[in-house]
Amino acid sequence: MPYATGTLRDPTQVRAFDPAAVTGRRLTPPAAGGRAHIWLLHAARHRAAVVRAAPDVLDVQERARAAALRVPTDRECYLATHLGLRLLLGAYLGTEPARVPLTRWACPLCGGPHGRPGVVGDPLHYSLSHSGGLGLLAFAAVPVGVDVEAVPSPAAVAEAADALHPRERDELALLPPSARPRAFARAWVRKEAYLKGLGVGLAESPASCYVGTGTEPAGTDRAWLLTDVPVGRGAAGAVAELAVR
Repeated sequence: MPYATGTLRDPTQVRAFDPAAVTGRRLTPPAAGGRAHIWLLHAARHRAAVVRAAPDVLDVQERARAAALRVPTDRECYLATHLGLRLLLGAYLGTEPARVPLTRWACPLCGGPHGRPGVVGDPLHYSLSHSGGLGLLAFAAVPVGVDVEAVPSPAAVAEAADALHPRERDELALLPPSARPRAFARAWVRKEAYLKGLGVGLAESPASCYVGTGTEPAGTDRAWLLTDVPVGRGAAGAVAELAVR
């Protein structure tokens, strides 16, 4: 599978999401040949906006998925991130957020309707992720994938290390135990962002691609650009964009 490295993104290039600042506005979409627009959302900061707007903006399926989440903070983060998605898509496309026609493209592996999420007509590519109270959203003129994850516990890393590429497992083994959780998180978000960009998600084994556990992504192929996204202490983020040739 192809992927390429990118340098760490400057924190100023990550846009802070504020519902009040985007509601009713028109945003310029990402340009062809330009980099993805990255938005970082802190769910707890937008509780009032979510309570007020989510029932009217989110569709039946989105509200049902949120209601099925048993942990209140997970539900809060899901609602905030999906509300943010619709508000931003509405601002980019000049459409009422509740009327943005979301869809799922065919899976490249099996052809089923569970591939990369998108907008009917393909006017703009997007990806979203939420974890630990954070939402990360990416919008681009090309296929894109994004992931954010809370840094796991040492015990969780020990249990999940087999899901990494063999080279990444070797890298983790060389690190002191205290450094392994963050290194694991870096590798994991890079993998998920890349696999989401491809449209296959975790239907493809995350051990199949090498992205590295170090402070910068690893890779050589130029088909995809893989970039770490700074999301603050206690979490890791990454974005994968199809490279424009």
